Amino acid sequence: MSAEYATFGLAPAMRAGGVLTNGDYRVHRDFVDFIVDGRPLLFQLSDLDAVSPLASDIPPAIFSAQVRSLLLEADAPLAGGRYVIYGCPECEDLACGAVTAVIERRGDDFVWRDFAWQTDERADLELNGYHGIGPFRFRGTEYRAALGSLLTSPGLTAAGGERRRVLLIGTRAAVIAKLAAALRIIGIGAETTQDAADIPADELRTYGAVAFGRAVTEQERAAVRQSFEHAGVEVAYVDGLAPIVPLLVAQIEHALDRSPRDQRRLTRLVTANGEAGIEVTSPCRVQLTAYRLDRLYRTHAYELFDGVLEAGEHRLTLDAKATKGESFIVARTSGSVLVEAMGG
Repeated sequence: MSAEYATFGLAPAMRAGGVLTNGDYRVHRDFVDFIVDGRPLLFQLSDLDAVSPLASDIPPAIFSAQVRSLLLEADAPLAGGRYVIYGCPECEDLACGAVTAVIERRGDDFVWRDFAWQTDERADLELNGYHGIGPFRFRGTEYRAALGSLLTSPGLTAAGGERRRVLLIGTRAAVIAKLAAALRIIGIGAETTQDAADIPADELRTYGAVAFGRAVTEQERAAVRQSFEHAGVEVAYVDGLAPIVPLLVAQIEHALDRSPRDQRRLTRLVTANGEAGIEVTSPCRVQLTAYRLDRLYRTHAYELFDGVLEAGEHRLTLDAKATKGESFIVARTSGSVLVEAMGG
C-alpha cells in the first residue's frame, strides 16, 4: 500500500436515457459520482454503462443507508467486506454485474482496494479484478465531509433529479403527445401547455427545461421566459430542431445534464461537409445516429458509427445518403448526448 493519498469528492452525473433507432428505450438516471483525484472514477473503468448506488430516484431512507454504508457505519453488503461502487442502471440485480471493492478503515483514513467485476456473491480477483485501478487511500476528514454532505444537502443528493421534469410547448399536438410519452417512459416527467402564464410559480420551479416546437413564435417564447423569470426559476430552453421524437429526446437529455463540463466524456460535436468532429476526454464507446426529413417530411434514421474512441479529437466521415437535405446528428455515450444540425 502506497502512502500517497488520493483526493475524494462527489459530483452530479447522469446516465443519459433515450429512444433508440430500433424502438428500444434507455432509462434516464441521475446519480452522484465519485471524483477521485479530480476525475470521475467511472471513467477509469473502460466503457461501463453503470451508475453509483447514490441515485436520485431511490427512496431517501435507502439513499441515506447507502451513504452510511460507504462511511462504514453498517456491515458490508457482500462477502469479504465488499461494497457496490457501480451497478446496472436498469435494475439492482447483482447478476447483471457490478463493480465492487473492499472498503476499509486504516487509522483515520479510508481505503478502497481490490476492485472487481462481480456477478455473484463472491468476487474472483484473478479472473475479474481491475488490476490497474487503486488502491486509493483517502483522508478521513475529506472522505467523511464529502459523503456526510449528502445527508444534509438535498441539492447534491438529488443530483438534479428534483427538477427532472420538462415543459413542452408546441403546436403539433401529435408530436408533443408522443414526445411526452417517450420522456415519461425513460424516467423524465413531461407536461404540455400552450401558455405558461397561468402555471403557479411553485409548479414552474419543478421544471428543469422548457422545449419549444419549431412553430412556436418568438412572442410566445418570450412570454414563457417571462413567466419563469417572474417565478425566479432558471431553466434550460430547448429549441426543437425537427418534429422527430428521438432527436427531441436527445436535445432534452443534453439540456438536463447538470454534470460539470470538465467531468464529461463527450465534450464536443461539430458537423459540416459530410464529416463529424468529436472530442472525448477518456476512452469510451460513441454512437453516431443521423435523423433526416425527406421532402414529404418523413423521418429516416441511420446508424453511422458505433465504436470505442480513444481520448482526444476525432473526425469521422458520414454516409452522404444519411446527411443529405435536412438532417441532424446525435452523438451518444453512456453518460451524455450531443446534437447538431448537419452543416453544409
